[in-house]
This record gives sequence, C-alpha cells and structure tokens, in this order.
Amino acid sequence: MTEIVLREALKRGLEEALENDPKVFMMGEDIGEYGGAYAVTDGFLKKFGPDRIKDTPISEQAFLGAGIGAAAAGLRPIVEFMSISFTLVAFDQIVNMAANLRYMSGGQISVPMVIRAPTGAGVQLGATHSQSFETWLAEVPGMKVVCPSNPYDALGLMRSAIKDNNPVLVAEPALLYGAKGEVPDEYYEIEIGKADVTREGSDITLVSYGYGMRPTNDAADVLAARGVSAEVIDLRSLSPVDMEAIVNSVKKTNRVVVVDNARRKGGVMAEIAADLQEQASEWLDGPVKRVGSVDVPWPYNRGLEREVLVDKDNVLTAVTEGYGL
Repeated sequence: MTEIVLREALKRGLEEALENDPKVFMMGEDIGEYGGAYAVTDGFLKKFGPDRIKDTPISEQAFLGAGIGAAAAGLRPIVEFMSISFTLVAFDQIVNMAANLRYMSGGQISVPMVIRAPTGAGVQLGATHSQSFETWLAEVPGMKVVCPSNPYDALGLMRSAIKDNNPVLVAEPALLYGAKGEVPDEYYEIEIGKADVTREGSDITLVSYGYGMRPTNDAADVLAARGVSAEVIDLRSLSPVDMEAIVNSVKKTNRVVVVDNARRKGGVMAEIAADLQEQASEWLDGPVKRVGSVDVPWPYNRGLEREVLVDKDNVLTAVTEGYGL
C-alpha cells in the first residue's frame, strides 16, 4: 500500500492508460504546457507528446464534439473540462450526441470516452465556477457518472471508466484533490454502479458521495460519541446507482439521511429518497431525511460560501429532527 493524494491517483490512472493503449489520448484547455488547472496532467506533454496530449481552444462545444467523433471512429479520448460548470456550453454534444449515438445507431457506433471535470464549491471560485452538474448528467440515459471521495476509489473508478465502451463522466471534487489515502500497489478496478459501505452500523444509514463524504463521516464520528451506530454508504457511482446496497442498509437500520453536497433541490439524492419511499417504506421508522447545500447562487466570500456548503452540523440536525437521535 502507498499513501498518495487523490490528484496523484487520477494521474496514475491516466498515465497507465496512455502507456498501455495507443488509442487513448487526452484533450482539453491547458492540459499540456500548463499541466492542467489542478496539475493532474503535469508532465504529460513532455512524456507523451502533442499527438497524445492536445491543448484545445476555449470552445468546449468544439473539442467535446471532436472527442465524440474520435471515439466513434475507434479511439478512446479523455476530455478534460477546466470546470464542470463549463459543460453547459457542451450539453448538446454530451446529451444529444455522446449519450445517444449507441442507441440511435442500433449498437453500430460506440462512444468510449471519458469526460473529466472538477466539480463542486468550497474553493472560492464564485457562482459560475462552483456548480455540481454531475447530478444533472446522472439523469441522462446512455451516460455513466462517477464521483470518487478518496484516492483508492479515484484510481479504481478511472481505470474502469477508461475501459468502458460508454461515455463516462468522472466528476472530481475540487476540494478533495489534496485528500490523502492508501492505494494498493497491485492492479485493481472498481466496478461502476457499486456503492461502498465504508462504515457498518445498526441505528441509522447515512448516504453520500464525493466531497459530501467528509461532512457525512464527521457526523458519523459525532454520533458514535453519542452512542449512535451509523452505517455510512459512499455511492461512488451516481449513474447507475446501487439502490440494492442502500435498501439493504435501510432494512437493517430503519432510518436514513441522504447527503448531497450539491444543492438540495433537484439533486441525485432527491431521486434516491423517492426510490427509497417506493422500495423500503415499510422498513422506515420515519421519513427519508434529505440534506444538501443551500439553494442560492454560490457566494465568492469564503465565510458565506462555507455557510451555504453542507457541513456535519446540517447532517446532525437532520438526524436529530428526523429520528431524535
């Protein structure tokens, strides 16, 4: 086992793919000479050259479309957005083309591409650079969406995403690029669509993903000090979602709080709450409690941004108000 940060885990997965598969190449803004907005591709241009590491113009629609064409022609592009907020410019390409080509061609055309993007607020980038649109894209049939919370998952999910014959969005929490964790020296992959029960418990289930795992785990620690045993589930994959793991946990604990670091309204946790109501209502001792960031534009001011972003106190309040624990 080796301790590395999440940024290095992503870099390892990308570097492996570039070394082992000549069909893999990368494209995006400032990924070459600059080394990437968050330094994930630092040194790649020198090592792999401009044919494999392509700096693009500031036109997300254009270079995402070029990536789709390359994937349809048999290559395996990895396209980096400087921020997931900028995927809005390319939503037509992502939703109408990348996600639908395989279906509309009757399986004759595949789009084996990875879309990488830093996601989430908390790093003082203002309202237009702090979105969490992985929750939107998780709704699109034909797309797979993953969001790691630690280096182990980041590497395992990236390996699986690059091998997948469908378009996969890898949403990388901007606040977690420097998060440390142990990664095995031997090769492994993490199946897309499988959640991870990171902590077993008997009194309440807490579900989150990405950066949301930090306040969720902090809340679980506080609950443990109170004598409350929390089971914690890291989704890892937002599409497909491992509802079986969540339902099985709720059958055991009879209580659940779902935590979305994106805004509360319209997030993936709203869908999970609805599915739980349909699939597990008879096991629930109370309503599914939802926690998310405040439904306002993301502030730039650090104090205001922290006030809006979900934290452990929000999770603990939901546990207390919902179930009196």
